[in-house]
Amino acid sequence: MARNDGLRDYQQEMKLRLFEEWELHRSVMVQMPTGTGKTHLLAAVVKEFLCGGGVGMRVWIVAHRRELVEQIEETVARYGMGKEPDKSAKNGRTGKDSMPEESGRVRVFSIQWLSRNRKIMDGQPDLIVIDEAHHALAETYRELWKRYPEARKLGMTATPCRLNRKGFTDLFDTLITSWSIAEFIGRGWLSSFDYVSIRANSREQRLVDSLKKRGADGDYQVKEMNAVLNRETGIRQLYESVRRYAAGKKGIVYAVSIAHARQIAAYYSLHGVESVAIDSRTPALERKELVEDFRRGKISVLVNVDIFSEGFDCPDVEFVQLARPTLSLAKYLQQVGRGLRKSDNKESCVLIDNVGLHRIFGLPVRDRDWEAMFEGRMAGNAQPRTRMENNGLSVSCSLSEDSKRNEGLEIVMTHNCLLDTIRNGDLICLGGGGPAGEEQWTVLKACRDRQSGLWGLRCGNKITVIPQYREVFDICADRAAVRFKDGRTGVVDKSGVLMVVTGCCRRLRFLKGELLSVTKEDGSDCYTDLKTNRTYQERPVVFSYGGIELLRVGETFHSRTRKAYTSMHGLHKDSLCFYGFYLKIPDYRVPKSCRLVDPVWSAIFDVFACVLEGDDEEVYWCCGCLADRSIVVMDGEGNYYHVAKGKGKRYIACNAPKAGEADFASVVEGLRKEAGRRAESVQRERQQNEEEKRRKRL
Repeated sequence: MARNDGLRDYQQEMKLRLFEEWELHRSVMVQMPTGTGKTHLLAAVVKEFLCGGGVGMRVWIVAHRRELVEQIEETVARYGMGKEPDKSAKNGRTGKDSMPEESGRVRVFSIQWLSRNRKIMDGQPDLIVIDEAHHALAETYRELWKRYPEARKLGMTATPCRLNRKGFTDLFDTLITSWSIAEFIGRGWLSSFDYVSIRANSREQRLVDSLKKRGADGDYQVKEMNAVLNRETGIRQLYESVRRYAAGKKGIVYAVSIAHARQIAAYYSLHGVESVAIDSRTPALERKELVEDFRRGKISVLVNVDIFSEGFDCPDVEFVQLARPTLSLAKYLQQVGRGLRKSDNKESCVLIDNVGLHRIFGLPVRDRDWEAMFEGRMAGNAQPRTRMENNGLSVSCSLSEDSKRNEGLEIVMTHNCLLDTIRNGDLICLGGGGPAGEEQWTVLKACRDRQSGLWGLRCGNKITVIPQYREVFDICADRAAVRFKDGRTGVVDKSGVLMVVTGCCRRLRFLKGELLSVTKEDGSDCYTDLKTNRTYQERPVVFSYGGIELLRVGETFHSRTRKAYTSMHGLHKDSLCFYGFYLKIPDYRVPKSCRLVDPVWSAIFDVFACVLEGDDEEVYWCCGCLADRSIVVMDGEGNYYHVAKGKGKRYIACNAPKAGEADFASVVEGLRKEAGRRAESVQRERQQNEEEKRRKRL
């Protein structure tokens, strides 16, 4: 069969990067999102590896399911490394202990077959490819590293992460990551999607949040999930979701158990949606026939239990329904990824989230730190800040907001809005929701739980912080002043992240100018600058000069820079002068180490402090002005900078120069000459303009 070289640009790029990494490392993991052609890349890499090696080179490709073995063999065959169909079915997939036939120098195994038959294997592989390599931490895979340490290794996965936070660096030396899901969608290689979900205050979400037990893998316990979710009311709600948002479409449903899957399929079929349940008990031949019927459109819905989380290649899946809660990021992305494959007749995909997974993982297009997960610095699980069980709050209660409760599903994102957001580069809203047609993120508000009496925060219909505060004093923009359950008070952002701690106070109130009024237990007031977290006993007054702000407290001015500055006592506001890009503050406390641009000035010129526009670090000491109106300043560490309007500050010298570093005097001399030339040029241009105007008047 002829070789298929039709790699897409990003696949070609990944292949080049892989071979470059192999020059430095023996074992490499490659991350590419579900639906972007990892198997095609795998086959192309194997082909090139064999072409560049010796005659006796061997490649083993290892997968963890028989369906994946078949799929890989078919793809490899299209690259000219295939074989005729095995009429005897002795291919390592059906015969329990039969040896896989060689496909030239390429063999494709299931890890189960390989672990049972290592003793009868002959020869050493030169390259071992692990498909769905996030499973590679299992001992059966580790044995390959122990037995064949000299073989090159390639791991392919969409999700290099584990729920238990174990990294992959014991097996793989480095990770190569591809574009993000958002970029693949933006470039047209993956399908855009509509995302609908149960509401944060819905009965269904409360049932999911009530799950407490964990299985051996750290995910929700199947037995408890089945007991809580495999009920007629829940299955009816699943059907209604499909009827409303995916009527007439082909799709996949992920159920919690075999019994759950069969109940769903039976209910859907009873109501006119041709559905079948496929699980681990379904015979291999029957499973294959059912999948083919789905591909041909004879079956509308496949209901499964983790069977199609990985390796299922059917581009015309038009909707994916999530009916199985999970704490695993890998499982979430693998499942939704089944619907993101492109096809000619599919404009977009509908993702129906009946278990609220986007609240703990964000939307599928959210940026992921794969490197941190690969190294084991981050777990591939729910985000702790948004997982409800981590807040120690019972959620088996009804939430009452300041608006009418609605038990229906909400539109979290529409495919058109998603495309616009990606094209505009405004990805910040894609973390856990965002603008979505009929449901918009709006101003921050408080919401109260009737049963516990605690308060939470919401933006529009999105609960951003579940009820956990005794009191919400005030809200301003995306901040809230709150009292915690232990009596402490503080300021949090819309996600509940603590920004300011104020101790135990009677009351908090936001003031104009990013100030916070704090009423203490004894009734006295103090004031906190929210820009710097500094506290004042008198109420500050904000003075603005261009883009620079100072606080006047009593008879002194205070900077809003990271390093605090307080002016001399009794300074009048009229003595402060703004020069377009810096603010001059008279101050005779200039350090003796501060050197001047023109030492003669020291007798006739008052050195002053200055605040630079756009610089929130500190207040500087001005060393003088140059002919072009730029200035030289010194910071508190004795470092000097040249500052010009619109160009920021540039380091030029210090009080303790290192060997070979120019001293202050020589640098300033050069600056003065350059500034003089610029000033002369500006003056000539001004004179020419004036002359031109004069001629026109005449």
